[in-house]
Amino acid sequence: MPAYATALGADPYTTYRQIDLVGRTTAADGAALVQLLYEELIRALRVAAWATERRDFARKSEKVTRATAILFALESGLDFETGGDVSHTLARLYGGARASIVNASIGNDPRPFRDVADNLEEIAAAWAQVRGAA
Repeated sequence: MPAYATALGADPYTTYRQIDLVGRTTAADGAALVQLLYEELIRALRVAAWATERRDFARKSEKVTRATAILFALESGLDFETGGDVSHTLARLYGGARASIVNASIGNDPRPFRDVADNLEEIAAAWAQVRGAA
């Protein structure tokens, strides 16, 4: 079997998610991409909590890495000139979330991952509301 077929067949769910993400990002505008990043970030944190409970350290590590990378991406997209105080507030929020995630990654308590996901879910919902009103 060709190498690409082996890689795709190894984990059908992961393959589907990758194809789905590519499809969603190809047609998305900037606001839709931010919303997608929030969805992926929250999903990564929820899976990190789940993996922590099951002592699946490899998956926990993978999702912590993904979550922190997404937070860096969100922060790097902030426009401090146009966004003013909102951008500065979001930068502090993203930095605090990153610190909480890194600290939680060292321990075995899934709660910090869920707490950060819950907080970000509120912001994601507000973002979706603003985007829907535009």
